[in-house]
Amino acid sequence: MTQIHELPAYRLADLVRRRELSPREIAEHCLDRIERLDPTYGAFIAVSPEQVLEQAQYAEKRVMHDTPDTLPPLLGVPLPVKDLDLMAGAPTTFGSRAVDPAPAPLDDGAVAALRSAGALLLGKTNTPEFGCTCYTENDVAPPSRNPWDTDRTPGGSSGGAAVAVCARLAAAAHGSDGGGSLRIPASACGLFGLKPTRGRISGGPHKPDLLGLSTAGPLTHTVLDAALLLDAMAGARPGDLYGAPPLPPGQTFVDHARRAPGRLRVGRYADAGSVGVPVHPHVRAAYEAAGDLLTELGHEVEEIPTPGDAHFGGSFPEDFGVLWAAMASASPVDPDREHELRPITRWLRERARATPVPDYVAACVRLQRGVRSLITATEPYDVLLSPTLALPPVPIGHFDRGGPEEEFRRMTEFTPFTSVYNVSGQPSVSVPLHWSPDGLPVGVMLTGRMGGEGTLLSLSAQLEEARPWAHRLPPGLD
Repeated sequence: MTQIHELPAYRLADLVRRRELSPREIAEHCLDRIERLDPTYGAFIAVSPEQVLEQAQYAEKRVMHDTPDTLPPLLGVPLPVKDLDLMAGAPTTFGSRAVDPAPAPLDDGAVAALRSAGALLLGKTNTPEFGCTCYTENDVAPPSRNPWDTDRTPGGSSGGAAVAVCARLAAAAHGSDGGGSLRIPASACGLFGLKPTRGRISGGPHKPDLLGLSTAGPLTHTVLDAALLLDAMAGARPGDLYGAPPLPPGQTFVDHARRAPGRLRVGRYADAGSVGVPVHPHVRAAYEAAGDLLTELGHEVEEIPTPGDAHFGGSFPEDFGVLWAAMASASPVDPDREHELRPITRWLRERARATPVPDYVAACVRLQRGVRSLITATEPYDVLLSPTLALPPVPIGHFDRGGPEEEFRRMTEFTPFTSVYNVSGQPSVSVPLHWSPDGLPVGVMLTGRMGGEGTLLSLSAQLEEARPWAHRLPPGLD
């Protein structure tokens, strides 16, 4: 008999709508699993059982009194919120000891959208300090551990969110991505992670757009689940600096996930370029297998130059580093508590303060020129294929050694493929098509044109049908 935690989000929502499964039953099942299993995995910083049960009770009233076609699309679906976003009534730590985690007075925009869609908000998932690193280790909670091998990292910064989904503590999860933070843990944990087009999901009304690098997005087992969450979160708000091309009237992202993609032209590359790191053989095998599968499915696949070098003149890693330091400096911290920050966070903030404004502007100019060149050169391609990461999941503690500069270098070598599409704003997904000989997941990345989430969802669903992955369970999980 299939258990609740084995069901995808879209299936849970359907069973609730048909009154075959109770929201309270779902909530209690998830809370029990979190209590039993999360001490091993470290997915959550805070759990909100009383709030969850109140939400479930309200959902049950709606199921009994509303007609099925008027019920919100995620009613009864358990979802956690990444602890970089506010969730009303829950503490927000931002993964930092330098922050007093008072209960939030309100929801951030994407969280409010998920609540309005009927999701049961389970609590706050683990994240590195202010989301500054690509692994999920901080000073306020135990490290998040990869369910496929608990000695290894799940990646970050949406590491706790990925662990919650991978360990079947939640059907899906809210996360965010400013340099790969959805796609990195999706690859490391064998999940589907989607970074939407810049402006698709508003950060308003509370979060500033800043550089436009970061966006909310879903981590899920299935492509259809990701489309369901994207439909719920998508939308613009007054004052947004960026906007995504809208879907045609009457269309949804779920429609695209259920639609055949047709024959697509795919450009592919697997060279980390000026980062200078070799791609691990298991990553190369995943990339080659994905290219072969795309060809078998009838798509036209051809080699293209590495975007970071071909379009950014080899300066991309340095210029992105300037922007990343600027992002770290934007997090408000009491000056009297700066000493409580982790060394990598302090180093990034000091680097930002030491960067003259003309140098920052020059980095932005070079990056924008590179983006224009990249988008023009890749316009003939419907989709770009690359590895998601340069390495399979690495051991916990791999990055935090040798001082902040060495740590940042290791992070860059682990993630040379993802951040270019935060700078360009293009939609990008990590697809879990491959597992290494030692049983670790290795994702591949697909990137679309601006506004092209529909194409990515259609193609990813085709790949999922050809090589199903959602049935895979980490060892020891019931």
